[in-house]
Amino acid sequence: MTIRPIRRFGDPVLRTMTDPVTVFDDRIVSLVTDLLDTVSEPGRAGVAAPQIGVSLRAFSYDVNGDKGYVINPELVETAGEQDGEEGCLSVPGLSYPTRRASYAKVRGVDLRNEPVTVEGHDLMARCLQHETDHLDGIVYLQRLEAEKRRAALKEVRATDWFWNGG
Repeated sequence: MTIRPIRRFGDPVLRTMTDPVTVFDDRIVSLVTDLLDTVSEPGRAGVAAPQIGVSLRAFSYDVNGDKGYVINPELVETAGEQDGEEGCLSVPGLSYPTRRASYAKVRGVDLRNEPVTVEGHDLMARCLQHETDHLDGIVYLQRLEAEKRRAALKEVRATDWFWNGG
């Protein structure tokens, strides 16, 4: 079991659009295994490849006993609205009210490059949107309203974990 360290906000890999997976080989099997192992830690709902330093389009999820992964996911449908606290492993110890759709659906592929669809409401919907954002180089703080985002970034810069390139 390999639980990979989580990259912290400020690390450039978190702000970079990921590349699609085009070769389905042992390296992708290893990546998916690491994503599944890493999301298995208590209190984790999802882990995107950039959060473990890999700029490829894949994420794992573990929400209310529903555990899996998606390679090359695309958010294809959302509906409704929810407004609740959201956190991120890359922004440890901090959470902020974040508006998301209350239903979300992603389509992608599995390790055999076969189509998969994952959908859900509430926490699963939030997870699917959050992890897809990571693959598009978006950290949820960017989704906050301007005033809340400024306050959040000030809090982040004051932490002892903020990665500033040093």
